[in-house]
Amino acid sequence: MGKRLGTQGTHLVWDWNGTLLDDITAVVGATNAAFGEIGIEPITVERYRELYCVPIPLFYERMMGRLPTDTEWEAMDVVFHRAYTEHRVACALTEGVEELLRAWGREGRSQSLLSMYGHDELVPVVRGYGIESHFIRVDGRRGPSGGSKAVYMERHLAALAGTAEPGRTVVIGDAVDDAVAAAHVGARAVLYTGGSHSRANLETAGVPVVDTLAEAVEEAARLVG
Repeated sequence: MGKRLGTQGTHLVWDWNGTLLDDITAVVGATNAAFGEIGIEPITVERYRELYCVPIPLFYERMMGRLPTDTEWEAMDVVFHRAYTEHRVACALTEGVEELLRAWGREGRSQSLLSMYGHDELVPVVRGYGIESHFIRVDGRRGPSGGSKAVYMERHLAALAGTAEPGRTVVIGDAVDDAVAAAHVGARAVLYTGGSHSRANLETAGVPVVDTLAEAVEEAARLVG
């Protein structure tokens, strides 16, 4: 989906949840609904950011003191996605996103979107926010919840071969997993503090950490130039 450009310098791979979409309150609300399914007390946004990690079962282990059983995981996953869908409709794009995407494209540079949100749900949601045309490719998760982003990043850039070179690609996301996925394919990463992780957790990734997406774009341009 979206338009296709030739290679024009730095390519951005944007994350969706917690990065382009300001949905941390929806995510925490859905997480608390999933926790309630098995009797775990709700947590705050701050506590979520302190504990969050992937794969998701390990995050649940931090809360439960053990890994969820297969039955618990399946039940929590269903509840999480149902609750997230309900909460997400009230979420807006992160401040300044539309202009950042337009400005990057005006310079003749390419950008794409890769998310661990289910692909069939992601595509119409991105379209509904009116920003689909800025991306040369939009990919979501095609498979079960709970995996790592690295394999998906590899497939994403393989599909963009000839358009986006890994060495000239910067991933902008809100999670340590975004930096891990970038390193897996030989790309760079910039992490944003407005989503799923605390700044302290993001800094463990050893990549630039910023407080706004405008700073993230500036840093991406500096990293690869």
